Amino acid sequence: MNFARPAFVLLAAAAIALPAAAQEGTLKKIKDTGVIKIGHRDASIPFSYLDDKQQPIGYGVDICLKIADAIKAELKLPKLKVEFVPVTSQTRIPILTGGNIDIECGSTTNSVERQKQVAFAPTYFMTGTKIIVKKSAGIKRYEDLKGKTVVFTAGTTNERAMKAYNDAKKLGINFIPSKDHAESFLAVETGRAVAFPMDDILLYSLRASAKNPADYAIIGEFLSDDPYGIMMRKDDPTFKKLVDATVTRLYKSGEINKIYAKWFQAPIPPKGINLGFPMSDALKALIKNPNDKGVEACGKMKC
Repeated sequence: MNFARPAFVLLAAAAIALPAAAQEGTLKKIKDTGVIKIGHRDASIPFSYLDDKQQPIGYGVDICLKIADAIKAELKLPKLKVEFVPVTSQTRIPILTGGNIDIECGSTTNSVERQKQVAFAPTYFMTGTKIIVKKSAGIKRYEDLKGKTVVFTAGTTNERAMKAYNDAKKLGINFIPSKDHAESFLAVETGRAVAFPMDDILLYSLRASAKNPADYAIIGEFLSDDPYGIMMRKDDPTFKKLVDATVTRLYKSGEINKIYAKWFQAPIPPKGINLGFPMSDALKALIKNPNDKGVEACGKMKC
């Protein structure tokens, strides 16, 4: 049975539900502790991953370090400490909202659904869901997945997009979950699954890093549009303003072009692979007119 509650009771409950860090403000938290905590991934090449010394590096990490520099200047904290905290697709949002990181720098799609829990900086990459398969599997299009086993990384928008397509087309796909992209790709590599749906740039990175890249094909039209953005806590306009201004400044100054070329058009550690991935027209447009718009979680199919 539902009972009407006084408005002030609802407002009080909402305030209690907010993380303490969001109520006090992220900048105050950072100033009081002298530390900014950055969430990173371990295998989202070239956005956020570990090098041969197990140090976080990548396109997203570089942008987040620019944000850390801006915070250092804003708070007049020359000795501000940067602490990296590992996150996964499943843990990144609860770790952020729980106050254990201040920003997340990985390969996180800005979706309308996620915006109910977190805020995003202006989009810094545009991609979309495709699948990677072994050429020997004979998969040429999504319809060829009928009755087959497909692996997905749990907690991703790609999982939702692929499942929505499966439901719409009645393909009867057998889905198996994995904890991260490396494990998902391993399932395809070892034959446990015939396909792995993921953002195309991450699939190109995985293929380039494989023992025999020529054995794999990336196929299909985009099942979703995935704008990547740096995550931060909601309801903290002061902090978001500083983050957004920092990212926008990288765009307007043209510095973003150097950062992009470093990670997408030059040899990158630890193996020296070159993705040879030119900047898309969609990303060029976003750099010209920055925004933090989100997309529907199920991609181009209805949820």
